[in-house]
Amino acid sequence: MPVRDIQRVPRRSLYVALIVGTVLNLINQGDALLGMASINWLKVILTYCVPYVVCTYGAVSYRLRKADVTLERSA
Repeated sequence: MPVRDIQRVPRRSLYVALIVGTVLNLINQGDALLGMASINWLKVILTYCVPYVVCTYGAVSYRLRKADVTLERSA
């Protein structure tokens, strides 16, 4: 597994988290963002963290599984 591929994972995960987290925050905290309620900052932070972790885990586990298959074929 090339190092270059691993280095791309955090950046791609960050982009996904920004997009998905923003959409989810607009849905979940829409009233607060429009000034009709108070903002729950813990929920805002977690709403960005969860997509980042899920995307990172998925990308790394896929690459590890792909590397295992490649090793099995070459053995």
